[in-house]
Amino acid sequence: MPMRWTVRPGGCHADKGQVEGKSFFVDERALERARKDLGAKTDAEVVRLSVERIAEMEAFWQFMKSSRRTLSPGSIEVPFGGRREG
Repeated sequence: MPMRWTVRPGGCHADKGQVEGKSFFVDERALERARKDLGAKTDAEVVRLSVERIAEMEAFWQFMKSSRRTLSPGSIEVPFGGRREG
């Protein structure tokens, strides 16, 4: 059963932007798994790191989508000793 969880603004970094307190329902097993994977110490840190990483990955994939097919074939050289297909 999900637990009720509250983000408190006290532990946030001031230079990261506006901070608000929010309440969420979070699966405890998923939270614990993310805590281990991210190396976070607190629940609030797990949520902040997770949200930051999701936003970074979304921006990366938006960039990849917008730059699709802009490199012509053969425009990137393979480093010395690297394998080249074809």
